[in-house]
Amino acid sequence: MRYLIVNKTVKSFYNDLFIRYPELEILKESVQEIYVLLCHCYKNQGKILICGNGGSASDAEHMTAELMKGFLLPRQLNSANLLNFDPKDERDMTLRLQQGLSAISLNSQMALMTAILNDIGADMIFAQQVFVYGQKDDIFIGFSTSGNSKNIINAVKVAKAKGMKTVIFTGKSGGRVKSITDYILPVPEEAVYKIQDYHLPIYHTLCAMLEETFFGTNENDL
Repeated sequence: MRYLIVNKTVKSFYNDLFIRYPELEILKESVQEIYVLLCHCYKNQGKILICGNGGSASDAEHMTAELMKGFLLPRQLNSANLLNFDPKDERDMTLRLQQGLSAISLNSQMALMTAILNDIGADMIFAQQVFVYGQKDDIFIGFSTSGNSKNIINAVKVAKAKGMKTVIFTGKSGGRVKSITDYILPVPEEAVYKIQDYHLPIYHTLCAMLEETFFGTNENDL
């Protein structure tokens, strides 16, 4: 299925990714589809659950940070976002708070993760969280350079059982997760560090596109 990006600023972020990294051209349609998928998630008040192992855990944390507060835009509050503050706090809080796109890094809660690891199993550290946090309109995003990480595969299975859509950032082969995920971004590399080098500009681009869509000044048509 093909989608049309009509917002000029969003389109410029999208096109710039492939100008800077022409070897990612093979993923052009997939990036566009995933952008639209994420837009629909947020328009339906959904959230994104993100995770990875090792260096990819840092990518999960990084992507979460770009979504939850201002990335390239200030995301100032508007009248619909204003809260009923104590008058002495109102101006300061209103100026400092930023709008966000709801995302949870499943790598962030050390006590919970070690409890799951100890009591249930290391291969369930993400699946257990997806089972509790996940709702039908949410999206699961997993980073797995091999595509074979058991804890990522289990999380995908739980997400799909809950009616969530799943997206995997991975390497050239796609691994075992390729056959079960809804969307996959297999960058054209096999070495772990080179795979991760490509994952960052892709999720930065998606975050920039989403931010412009929801907090920019131009009209969007999805």
